[in-house]
Amino acid sequence: MSGTTTAAVRLRRRAAGAGANRWVVLVVLCVSLLLVAVDATVLHVAVPAVTEDLRPGGIELLWIVDTYPLVCASLLILFGTLGDRVGRRRILLLGYTLFGVASAMAAFAGTAEVLIVARALLGVGGAMIMPATLSILRQVFPDRRERALAIGIWSAVAAVGAAVGPLLGGFLLEHFWWGSVFLVNIPLMLVSLPVGRLLLPESKGSGEGPWDVVGALMAAAGLFGAVLGVKRLGGGELGLATLAPLAAGALLIVLFVRRQRRRRHPLVDLRMFARPAFSTAVGCIVLAMLALVGLELIAAQYLQLVLDLSPLETGLRLLPLTFAAMSAGLAGARLLRRFGPRRMVCAGFCLTAVAVVLLTSMGGTDNAGLMLAGFLLLGFGLETTLFGAYESMLSEAPPEQAGGAAAIGETSYQLGAGIGIALLGSVMNAAYAPGLSSVPGVPAEASAAAGNSLGEAYEVAGRLGGPAGEVLRQAARDCFVHGLHVTLVVSAGLLLLGAAMALRLPRVMQCEAPAVELPSPREAVPVRASA
Repeated sequence: MSGTTTAAVRLRRRAAGAGANRWVVLVVLCVSLLLVAVDATVLHVAVPAVTEDLRPGGIELLWIVDTYPLVCASLLILFGTLGDRVGRRRILLLGYTLFGVASAMAAFAGTAEVLIVARALLGVGGAMIMPATLSILRQVFPDRRERALAIGIWSAVAAVGAAVGPLLGGFLLEHFWWGSVFLVNIPLMLVSLPVGRLLLPESKGSGEGPWDVVGALMAAAGLFGAVLGVKRLGGGELGLATLAPLAAGALLIVLFVRRQRRRRHPLVDLRMFARPAFSTAVGCIVLAMLALVGLELIAAQYLQLVLDLSPLETGLRLLPLTFAAMSAGLAGARLLRRFGPRRMVCAGFCLTAVAVVLLTSMGGTDNAGLMLAGFLLLGFGLETTLFGAYESMLSEAPPEQAGGAAAIGETSYQLGAGIGIALLGSVMNAAYAPGLSSVPGVPAEASAAAGNSLGEAYEVAGRLGGPAGEVLRQAARDCFVHGLHVTLVVSAGLLLLGAAMALRLPRVMQCEAPAVELPSPREAVPVRASA
């Protein structure tokens, strides 16, 4: 009996990261996440330098920027479920290696084509790392209370990474060449690879039945087409090059779902969506990102083009949002225990909606106090929402499906972000353009061109010069502010819809013991001694 108990304890200790070492494991996982999160945004400030050096065409420049998130989003389910099959640590370490090699390749790219290929490989590495970090975290922290704290720290690190990317990129560009924004990854990878191999526990799913290779490729191709189509819609492109990948991607995703329902051992167990908490949490992630990612892009344009702030000043104005998100992540576990998933996620949506409505008071002149209050509420509310949704989703997923569940969560995040940019960008354009259809004293052709974007309106106004140029410039600013207000109201409506959806989440944080009670690592010591 004692031998059986000892074996069970050893099994649990391996799965849980050997007691106190689980916090060391969390540090390693957070460093991995920080690297991927930084790389998603660090290139944005380097685009002008890349353009000057490599001279890419318009399409090539678009692929340099978009290849990384596009490839990463499309491969999340493939590598998340592959990790469940062959081992999550193994996939994570392979991701580290590929990420380091691709970073070196990108840093020393001599042509746009080589940089695009390197960015694609970075996307593959990111798709290996992202779901693996979250699924290993699910295994290392079997106790839900501790897991909630770990997810809070994990999500706070993600917020830091998103904010640090542009700031780090700007610092490196002031002192080095543009390739340094990629080269900085290599030392971190050289440290993370041996440390991860030494400290991270291996875990995998049940491994029943063959891995569905066809289904994995179908999911990857479907998501690639869907995300590509959504990104092109977000850029205002509505043609065959947009609709064809969107339709093909949607068809492949539908066929993938049908295939998974028929298989005895599916790649992704879609029965997870039958659990209200899981499906609701995924829906909340999509709605939160749908409502807010487009706003971040529009806010950056507002700060730079309407308030005439520099890129560095813009980044500093957005920092309070990041700090608020960090504090919400760190406080998330306590809030979840006290209020439960339903009230926490619902309150997060409502708080974010209040912040968005507050920001409708922004006009053509700078109001730093209003913006600070709005961004603080926005960051805290958004992170509260995402934390509660991610934690509920992971806790509802079976441990053997942790990689697939993490991949579903990350894919929902990416799709929500893409759809949000497309939807809110369309709302913004619809509210902005009509006001410039006929500006008194401005030629009709110039007014029509100004209706494409605020940046283009400024270029047209500069070419016109004189009173007509100034009239067009002021009209474009006023129309942009009006469009911003309309977009904020639509976003608030989406957030309130998310609050209503969150009412389907569990009222309290369930922390029941597993069906077969196993001794904790601390209890294992006397049992092993008696054995």
